Amino acid sequence: MTAAEFQHIASSIPAQPGIYKYFDSRNELLYVGKAKHLRKRVSSYFSKTFTTYKTHELVQRIARIEFTIVNSEQDAFLLENSLIKQYQPRFNINLKDDKTYPFIVIKNEPFPRVFLTRQKKEDGAEYLGPYTSVKRVRELLEFIKQTIQLRNCTLNLTPQNIEKKKFKVCLEYHLGNCKGPCEGLQSMADYDGNLQQLKNLLKGNLAPVIRHFKEEMKGYAGDLAFEKAELVRKKISYLENYQSRSVVTAVKAGDLDVFYLLKDKEVAYVNYLMVRNGSIIQTQTNRVETHLDEAPEEVLSFSVAALRTTFNSDAREIVVPIPIDFPGEEIQVTVPKGGDKKKLLELAEKNARYFIDELRSKERLRLNTRQGPGQALLEQLQKDLNLQETPVHIECFDNSNFQGSYPVSAMVCFRHAEPSKKDYRHFNVKTVVGINDFATMKEAVSRRYKRLSEEGQDFPQLVIIDGGKGQLSAANEALTELGLTGRTTLVGLAKNVEEVFFTGDTASLKLPYNSASLKLLRRIRDEVHRFGITFHRQKRSKGTFKNELEDIPGIGKSTAELLLKEFKSVKKISEADDALLEKLAGKSKAGLIRDYFNRKVS
Repeated sequence: MTAAEFQHIASSIPAQPGIYKYFDSRNELLYVGKAKHLRKRVSSYFSKTFTTYKTHELVQRIARIEFTIVNSEQDAFLLENSLIKQYQPRFNINLKDDKTYPFIVIKNEPFPRVFLTRQKKEDGAEYLGPYTSVKRVRELLEFIKQTIQLRNCTLNLTPQNIEKKKFKVCLEYHLGNCKGPCEGLQSMADYDGNLQQLKNLLKGNLAPVIRHFKEEMKGYAGDLAFEKAELVRKKISYLENYQSRSVVTAVKAGDLDVFYLLKDKEVAYVNYLMVRNGSIIQTQTNRVETHLDEAPEEVLSFSVAALRTTFNSDAREIVVPIPIDFPGEEIQVTVPKGGDKKKLLELAEKNARYFIDELRSKERLRLNTRQGPGQALLEQLQKDLNLQETPVHIECFDNSNFQGSYPVSAMVCFRHAEPSKKDYRHFNVKTVVGINDFATMKEAVSRRYKRLSEEGQDFPQLVIIDGGKGQLSAANEALTELGLTGRTTLVGLAKNVEEVFFTGDTASLKLPYNSASLKLLRRIRDEVHRFGITFHRQKRSKGTFKNELEDIPGIGKSTAELLLKEFKSVKKISEADDALLEKLAGKSKAGLIRDYFNRKVS
């Protein structure tokens, strides 16, 4: 959409808060944005000089604009985040987080069970979390088992079943891990009290849990039940030890959400610390992709909303390194200058930097792995083929057909001696009529490198053509016509004796049969065979190819497939005995087929 075209609709844009959606000519959602004043915000896209190519590209693609008016800026903020999460438009910020987080679930049933799950369902149960680590959840559940008496059986503990005395206490009761609600030895109220302790514990609020156990210990001591009092004392010690390990900041910090942003060009990293009652009970670092050179404040604001939603945060205070607009009068945004909150922010920064360092270390490790044996192999191939450059980027072409019909082409790409499957391509033949292996190869090579040239992409150092001199010559013609001679080295790999042909050479190069170089060429050749045949089969199974017999009036798809399955090719059907044709297709259809091929010959 041009600025002139936009002027025709500018006056119709509402001057109210809301969200706007940009669509392209194919009705694909490109971008979702929020605004205090929709008309001013949308108009700014068509009246300013763009600082980035991507913003310019977005505006060029806009074909249609939709608006949703809301009551406040806060509503616009929430709706924008919801739509981005739902549709993930290509030009919006993208929080790279595809994990399924674990929850602790409290089932909606008599004497509710408590256990770990990854499936959050609308079943009336209460889900606590999510948590960033399964290991952390299992540790919590084990800690709960040591301190709070809850059942872990799957019995249906309805009042009726308990009254009928259907169940007997198990080993967990005798070990002191359960109070035996199955036999009516524990009331529902007492069990609910245990559940409340569990919720306090998971929120990091250990003080009321410890206070409860101290009162229980005094009660046992007063009744001279010193063994039971000792068991409770151990639980108190266990809780106090857990608290000493959990508390990272001063308890005065209360309930906070702490976020730190590190931005690196088009990628940002956001660390989140969930602080409850002075304890860090959750931590998570996410990678965030930006697309339109968004300001750090905008990226951080988006990430805060997304992470708070993911982790069901209800904290009333957000601690961040820079001021952000976060709608909601009940939410306090704090940029600390010192004290405990500043220390928390520094801890979040440390976690974010550690996350980035880990990513870079892993990338270096992958790079070193690629440049180990693979690099030595490619250097040997360079030497054996007398190439000017090390062939770190290799592409290989092959044609595929079925019984001499339905030709397609395939191309595979290897980088650092390993398959780069995202670069694989297949080609439906467009310009070649009939079966012509040379012309089909020429078309595929021409289409591939014309596109690379137009898009300014790097060319491979080595291109392998699966076939002999004919296919190699056809591929060379394609590059010559495109004016790309010399941009890459072109070789042919003969199917039978596995000779390597170079363009213009009369003699072939025969590598030692067990050499590492020939094994690599063989591996690449086998991979393009596999990829091409798989593509061909997929097209056949989807009915993409049309059987020639279906062109005969009166012959349906089922008859055509039956005959092709029996005779294997159209040519053999045309030469088939009349009696066999009649047996398979019937007398009338056999006559139609015979007439068709007789006319074709004449």
